[in-house]
Amino acid sequence: MNFLRFSSASSASAGHQLQNSLLLGFAHGSCSTWSSSLGAPPFRVPRRRAWSGLKQASMFGCAWESQSWGMVPAANPWDYGVAVHSRRETRSASVSRSVGDAENFSGNWFAGKFRNLKSRSKWSLYASRVEPYSTNGADRSYEGVAAVDGELLWSGRWWARPIDARKQIFCNRSLNMKSIDAIGFDMDYTLAQYKPETFESLAYVGTIQKLVHNLNYPSELLQWKFDWRFMVRGLVLDKRRGCILKMDRHKYVKVAYHGFRELSRDDRQAMYGNTLSRESYDEPDYALIDTLFSLAEAYLFMQLVDFKDAFPDKMPSGAYDYSQLYKDVRSAVDLCHRDGTLKQAVANDPSKYINEDPLIIPMLKMLKQSGRKLFLVTNSLWDYTHVVMNFLCGKCGTEGGVPRDDEWLSYFDVVVTGSAKPTFFMDGNRTPLFEVDISTGMLQNTDSGVPMAQIGGVGLEGVVLPNATVKKAHRVFQGGSVAHLHNLLSIEASSQVLYVGDHIYGDILRSKKELGWRTMLVVPELAAELDVLHQTMTIRKEISELRTQRDDLEDSLLRLEWCLRHENHTDEDQQRLEQEVAHLRKENAIVREQHRQGQRECHHLFHKTWGQLMKTGYQNSRFSHQVERFACLYTSHVTNLCYYSPNKSYRTTEDFMPHELQGDRR
Repeated sequence: MNFLRFSSASSASAGHQLQNSLLLGFAHGSCSTWSSSLGAPPFRVPRRRAWSGLKQASMFGCAWESQSWGMVPAANPWDYGVAVHSRRETRSASVSRSVGDAENFSGNWFAGKFRNLKSRSKWSLYASRVEPYSTNGADRSYEGVAAVDGELLWSGRWWARPIDARKQIFCNRSLNMKSIDAIGFDMDYTLAQYKPETFESLAYVGTIQKLVHNLNYPSELLQWKFDWRFMVRGLVLDKRRGCILKMDRHKYVKVAYHGFRELSRDDRQAMYGNTLSRESYDEPDYALIDTLFSLAEAYLFMQLVDFKDAFPDKMPSGAYDYSQLYKDVRSAVDLCHRDGTLKQAVANDPSKYINEDPLIIPMLKMLKQSGRKLFLVTNSLWDYTHVVMNFLCGKCGTEGGVPRDDEWLSYFDVVVTGSAKPTFFMDGNRTPLFEVDISTGMLQNTDSGVPMAQIGGVGLEGVVLPNATVKKAHRVFQGGSVAHLHNLLSIEASSQVLYVGDHIYGDILRSKKELGWRTMLVVPELAAELDVLHQTMTIRKEISELRTQRDDLEDSLLRLEWCLRHENHTDEDQQRLEQEVAHLRKENAIVREQHRQGQRECHHLFHKTWGQLMKTGYQNSRFSHQVERFACLYTSHVTNLCYYSPNKSYRTTEDFMPHELQGDRR
């Protein structure tokens, strides 16, 4: 093992060359060394880090020692602390949905205690100086974010590798970002993460009020309570039977509830398994709970199913079946959106309903500086979009807060509001495109984005923007189609576009299937999922061993039963085999029960009702299957883009067939 030690014979340039070589992921075996007489090294050590230099013996046989710099030695050089969190960091909307013990998990795995020797030898450098991502180095206005929040951003002064697992971007389909010319974002639940305990409760209460006051449902519904932790994404709502289902990627129902009553295995099989033809589990008889906006209405539907079963005489005359219940819930939700019940409450107090995120601006600046065109496509109209985007940029606009302005528009080349996704992505969509006068909110006629002069010569030329920093190039539109967007951004090929959204159907599936855009799905629940995955490593290993033991016992039992049934034996051998079969049956029953109990316990640690988001038993869930098929990338939060180069080439892991995994065990 060759240790590099800085000596007085070296020069500053030699030390800088060593730094640069380490940044490239390698170090030479014979290097000049750094002199303690030169004072501080040519770069600073990241804040909140206890270092004794790069002491770890990497695969390159090279390490540092820096006691002469006066640093406090680290107890463990691998403990670089990537999981340092500050009080300013906001939790994603669905982290709290995990009702197991993940909240109390210490997080040592994410704090850098890599006990796997392969992990230790993989990275020769954990933290290093990286200049801000700027062509001239002048724009350093957001360096303070990294320093205050303890985050090591790609575009800031410091950068760390490997990245905290909960902040990583995962790849289903290889994507070289150098081929991407334009990056687009959805707003709701993508750039803006809503607080479930307040926003979903607001939607729930508003929907009930519409049911009672507009659709003649009994007033006792107003006393109902909402448990925002109960529902999860990826479920399927059976309108005809009044059930909520969770199924695997093959569309086999594994968990089913009628109202809040769980169906037994036999009932589930009788209802969804014993049919001559496979169900499609799609519209019109089923509804997919594939967006976080749907959780409150799905929970209310379950409550109404139980209420209808218990008190059928109290239901309004039109609510004759479960399908009608769902239609009424959807109508009430639409009423809430149309009359501004939800959006007005959010506009009055954004901080109550939306998580602050200090990394939104650094992310947008970094992507703009990389030369990408940025666009925003949202179903929300201009007035609400303006409120939310100002809040995300630190301007709440409420009394005593920073006034709202139009500066946020400077981060985007094009903004499309009221887009009516997924219709926006459909081939043949002929929705007209209007330009929004941002000073008044009024719509201007356009011809595919080109301003149309009005009668009397009054056109867009007469519009005065309230903020001089917002250029005409940063334009806001309403409606239109993806063809208009491609024209406005001068997009030549769909593969040049990366779109980031949270809705698997409205944002990801349609943009992927219809257009061939590259896609990134935001899955806020993923952070908690990763926590519990680590917490349950031991349990899941034991379950796997029990499954192997169960397979071995069943094979042995089947072999003995075959011998008893089809082979001739002496009376003594017959008696001995029967005793052995009885013993194996008893042992197999014990192991089978232990296996099922272990699965249930592990299931409940992720979520007491629905279990792991991405799994159903040993199979990937239907939601996970859709993520794998249609999302090129997926991550827990949109600002995780801050931790990667805008020119990074994302590479997927190798696919394995079961026989290949078996071959690795030999």
